[in-house]
Amino acid sequence: MIRSITVKLILAFLVVSVTVVALASGITYWLTVREFKQLVFNQARDHFVADVGLYYQINGTWNGILPYVTLRNSAPQSGGPGPHQNPQPFSASDGKTQPIPIVFLLADAGGKVLVPSGQYLVGEQVPASKLSQGTAVDVNGKQVATVLFIGSPPPLGGLELQYLNRTNQALLYAALGAALVALALGTILARSLTHPLRALTTAIHAMAKGDLKQHVSVKSRDEIGELAAAFNQMSSDLDRLNLSRRQMTADIAHDLRSPLTVIGGYVESMRDGVLKPTPERLDTIHSEVQHLQRLVEDLRTLSQADAGELPLNREPVAPLALLERMLKSYEHLAAQNQVSLRVQAEPDLPELSLDPDRLAQVFGNLITNSLRYTPAGGEILLSAGLENDRLAFSVQDNGQGIPPDSLPYIFDRFYRADPARAQGAESGLGLAIARSIIEAHGGSISAESKVGQGTTVRFGLPLP
Repeated sequence: MIRSITVKLILAFLVVSVTVVALASGITYWLTVREFKQLVFNQARDHFVADVGLYYQINGTWNGILPYVTLRNSAPQSGGPGPHQNPQPFSASDGKTQPIPIVFLLADAGGKVLVPSGQYLVGEQVPASKLSQGTAVDVNGKQVATVLFIGSPPPLGGLELQYLNRTNQALLYAALGAALVALALGTILARSLTHPLRALTTAIHAMAKGDLKQHVSVKSRDEIGELAAAFNQMSSDLDRLNLSRRQMTADIAHDLRSPLTVIGGYVESMRDGVLKPTPERLDTIHSEVQHLQRLVEDLRTLSQADAGELPLNREPVAPLALLERMLKSYEHLAAQNQVSLRVQAEPDLPELSLDPDRLAQVFGNLITNSLRYTPAGGEILLSAGLENDRLAFSVQDNGQGIPPDSLPYIFDRFYRADPARAQGAESGLGLAIARSIIEAHGGSISAESKVGQGTTVRFGLPLP
């Protein structure tokens, strides 16, 4: 069995081209022979009509027409006697060859047979329906007879057969030339199709061995080019996800190790009697335990979102009421940071069916981030309004902003735009959780930011 797609394509192109050329050549030859025979027949008929018409014009009668036609039909190459010579009938004993059968019947104006052919004999009456299918013989504007075709067409002569033979040779050469051209074009096209496939196969084998960062050059815009582009995108995404997974594992280990180290150090010191269990030290241990609990809960939320099992307790919620709830929850914290927290909503916004506690968690993460990066005297605006077919919420601040190279990744897990804060209490999961909650509600979330001017995070939820 042939396994090479290149050979298969070449053979397919060759078979298709040869088949098409063979069919075209056969149909062309058949039409050529048919039309050529029709042409020869028409010429013979017109010659017969003109010949008998000239005979009648010269003699003024049909007497002697049968011997004349017989002699003319039996010796076409000799020229024969003219119509005015009134020749004698030809017989096999008088000539050198047998006469060729007459294929044209001649009937006078009344339909009586003058020159027989086929089943009709001299003197028989030809039906009017049959005469209407014949060719009229006109002399001086008057129909004096009718010519009918009876029997087989006249045989082709040497020149006609030679012409058809040359036509056959030309068609054969054309078929061979077309097959060679098809073979060459098939080879070129097959290689152009299989080359990117080989490159993709090589890249896939490399990815199977663990090298996820692969790139296949895209030189076309057809389906194979789209496949190569999709593969490059997939390879890039897999490599990025692999790096993110490694970074996430390292971040989880760090975030777990830091509070455990603190807790373990205090507990060990207290057990050994080095330190006494004072309220301040117990508060520190409790704070680290709470940090661990938050981290574990965040990881659990993300795992539920990945599995599509994030629970949502939906109920009708007014957008303005949700914003005012967030204002009351965080205005004291904003005041401590000397940041103004305001609410702005369009009037008569429709209620939405959503989980208010999950949305409060989203707003909490966004407001906390804004407070962390907004200096004293800044402002945070919580707003809601209609955009196309969605209800859009936004959290806008005028803080330090996010660098352009970090903006596309702020919703990734454990990503921190400010590495200096990696050692702090934040886990780097807040925005990833916010995106998971919004997507679970059927919405989408995005961010816009300019360094030194602030950041705006928007998320839209579908209307009921």
